[in-house]
Amino acid sequence: MYAIKKLTVGPIVGHADDHHVRIWGRADYQPLASGEPRRAFGIARLRSKSSDRYDSPHLLKMNPNFDMSGVVIFHKLKPDTQYVYQIGWFFSDRELEDIKPDDQWDWHDADQGEFATASNDHEAEREFIFGSCRYLLRLFNNSWFESRGDKTFRSILEQKRHRPIHKFLMLGDQIYADDLNVLGADNRIDQFFSRYRDAFSQPYIKQLMSQVSTYMTLDDHEIEDNWPSNASDCDLVRKYPSALHAYHVYQASHSSILPIDPDTGRLSGTIDRHYYRFNDGCCEFFVTDTRTERLLDDDPEEREIISDPQMTELLAWLADGSDRVKLVVTTVPFFPDTKKKGGDRWSGFQRQRDQIIAQIRHHRLKKVVFLSGDVHCSMSAELDISEGEEPTQKIYSVISSAFYWPYPHTQGRTFQLTGSLKSLSNPNTYRLGQVSKVYSGDNFSRVRVTPSGLEVSVYERKGKLIYDKVRYHFDG
Repeated sequence: MYAIKKLTVGPIVGHADDHHVRIWGRADYQPLASGEPRRAFGIARLRSKSSDRYDSPHLLKMNPNFDMSGVVIFHKLKPDTQYVYQIGWFFSDRELEDIKPDDQWDWHDADQGEFATASNDHEAEREFIFGSCRYLLRLFNNSWFESRGDKTFRSILEQKRHRPIHKFLMLGDQIYADDLNVLGADNRIDQFFSRYRDAFSQPYIKQLMSQVSTYMTLDDHEIEDNWPSNASDCDLVRKYPSALHAYHVYQASHSSILPIDPDTGRLSGTIDRHYYRFNDGCCEFFVTDTRTERLLDDDPEEREIISDPQMTELLAWLADGSDRVKLVVTTVPFFPDTKKKGGDRWSGFQRQRDQIIAQIRHHRLKKVVFLSGDVHCSMSAELDISEGEEPTQKIYSVISSAFYWPYPHTQGRTFQLTGSLKSLSNPNTYRLGQVSKVYSGDNFSRVRVTPSGLEVSVYERKGKLIYDKVRYHFDG
């Protein structure tokens, strides 16, 4: 009989569409006399919440190259259905093909979680929670502030007990690998791995990610502050590959980036881009990569925040004729702008922002919402992008940050909250409309999306409602 052990990190319920789910977990590392890690395997089983009977378990290798982690995939699920799963790991000197699902298993110590598959009903309203920037100062081999930061996720769990959360989005800076920019900054792969293990093992975030389909993307602090503005040649060949590999292991691997091999039912290929898409009910999400594809140039016409291939795919997705709500996930705000010119956000890459707005205007799209974080405050805003005598056409921006930041937060006076948006091609044309209050404190946002509009509610770290139901209607 195999005794199944609890995961050392995880489980994380990743991408869940209407017929399959990806669940990530990590085993332990035990070196052999040769110095090689002892072989470890993961095991997981699944049942619908309405059933007491688990299906046959799935087995997988826990890969030493990926910090002893692996992703299990369950297929042929039903849409908009609640499932319960168990997952764990075990050591074995046998080959994977020699271990049988019908062997004797002791599930007593296995981790357990739950999730819901996505809805394939294009009219179904969805509710999701999102935010960014969870600071966990880690110095002298200790973790500081972890109990305070983890309370944000305790508050989200409390909401889940009373109202469903269909998706949970983490929009960058899941770790701060550059503590205070100068103290203890990570450079080696083992340091980045350790950082993620520490951040993702806190009790409430662990519990939350085991129960709600979670989507992540990286921003600068997964590498270093304002990356790549201050990158040296050494950083490009040492720090950057290590940071990206750790990001692939802990954040990207359970997303929808990698395809599933139809023959094996497992992930195939290698990660060669960091933007991806997924759908649920009336919502379509495009998670952009606004960090690793940047082209910095003194000429504003040459600067790029995303690559040409990503831009091509984003523009095509916007104009594909779907009547679902289009939610563009971008770690740095699309708008409103800060009063400081240029900078790290879309306001510093106006040519490409103009290009996206022009696509939305040309196709008369009315259901486009930008979700972002980064700026350590929260707000919602609308932008009128119509010109001249054209009928009113608006796009929307919802910003939510920080999950936890133990230092002063950004204030509303930092932003331009009235007037026109900066533009290279259409100055004084795109006009800010309704803008919510700016909340400068630790928080998260809950968004309810219907085919006709959205409602945004913002909660402070301990769960207190800050402001309720800022409403935007897609008919203008």
